[in-house]
Amino acid sequence: MFGPESHVIVVVGAQWGDEGKGKLVDVLAERADWVVRYQGGANAGHTVDLGDRSFVLHQIPSGILHPGVRCAIGNGVVLDPDTLFDEIDGLVKAGIDVEGRLYVSDRAHLVLPYHKMVDGSSASSKAIGTTGRGIGPAYEDKIARRGVRVLDLRHPDKLREIVARGAEYAQARLARNGSDKVIDVDAVLAQLAHLAERLLPLAEDVSLTVHRAVKSKASVLLEGAQGSLLDIDHGTYPFVTSSNTTAGGAAVGVGIGPTAIDRVLGVVKAYTTRVGNGPLPTEFAEPLQSEVRALGNEYGATTGRARLCGWFDALVVKYATRVNGLSDLAVTKLDVLDTLPELKICVGYEIDGELHDDFPSDLLVFEKVVPRYESYEGWKRSTADARKLSDLPGEARKYLDRIESLVEAPITYVSVGTRRDQIIGL
Repeated sequence: MFGPESHVIVVVGAQWGDEGKGKLVDVLAERADWVVRYQGGANAGHTVDLGDRSFVLHQIPSGILHPGVRCAIGNGVVLDPDTLFDEIDGLVKAGIDVEGRLYVSDRAHLVLPYHKMVDGSSASSKAIGTTGRGIGPAYEDKIARRGVRVLDLRHPDKLREIVARGAEYAQARLARNGSDKVIDVDAVLAQLAHLAERLLPLAEDVSLTVHRAVKSKASVLLEGAQGSLLDIDHGTYPFVTSSNTTAGGAAVGVGIGPTAIDRVLGVVKAYTTRVGNGPLPTEFAEPLQSEVRALGNEYGATTGRARLCGWFDALVVKYATRVNGLSDLAVTKLDVLDTLPELKICVGYEIDGELHDDFPSDLLVFEKVVPRYESYEGWKRSTADARKLSDLPGEARKYLDRIESLVEAPITYVSVGTRRDQIIGL
């Protein structure tokens, strides 16, 4: 949890996303003052189970489920205002008080209707396996300096000029992609004018707000989306997302200096999953693939797509430890492995007959690696009621100990179920 030396904590995925970051943020948020989302968009899906109720949050930080915790969406996020308000309305309907607790960076870029049109028509998006929610095209416009920021909604004349420029580019893209769809600039502007009535009251300089919170020694959680191996620079490019998912992106995506960060908590599953396209060397064969997918409910919270499942890959997580500077690890979904008689951990890659113990930077090399495994006896009994380390079977502790030594980061949390209380703090 938060301590005297940890006021600012980054929570980051250390595999290919879907590691259970939402639950860890929810657990840590109990003692937080602020929870701030720093990158990604509505392509994220953070699931939090509160007993008889389950919440899937796409853009709003998971801390919103704790009364009194203030939440913000940073400048590194590409914001879909339509789905943001759907999310807010859903929370309010469920009895969650959002009023005065949610802030949006006025520097955050917006996902507009034509971004989604381009994404849906793009063959490259389909090949990579994106969610089709306009995230990539919105980041592309941001980098090309034709993006629309929240603060642009304050200036209608300037807004029309920016939207017209973005729509012109998007229209050309649609034509190249073979689409006959036509972008109506006036309709986009009318939609933005309507959304501005709700969005602008939430807008503020989140960088300054978080800076002040840090200076006052408030407890701040910085929440990422996706996972380290989907980072635009450090992931399995081109099968990646369009933002920096690693911990370095937290400072940039919120607007604080890196020296303000006290701790980086990496979240990993007790096995490995991947959604979308791209290689997964430790992928299970059938029927184990279907068995673990069913046990772990391995379907995307945003898209519903089935995730590929595989054995724990220690080289992936050791790599994530390095590029994030992980302080410690949270291992989730240990309970999914409860019924398996034997477990494996990937401890090396054979590449062209040579054994390697580091993750390769070249995707063409990664695609042909042959995993080398260590095998461990399964514990074959439920861990769902474990609340301290000594409650876990000896075989489970041995499995976790080996993971800890291989990835070079201490394990401080183990999750044994979807509920908020099903977690062991070590």
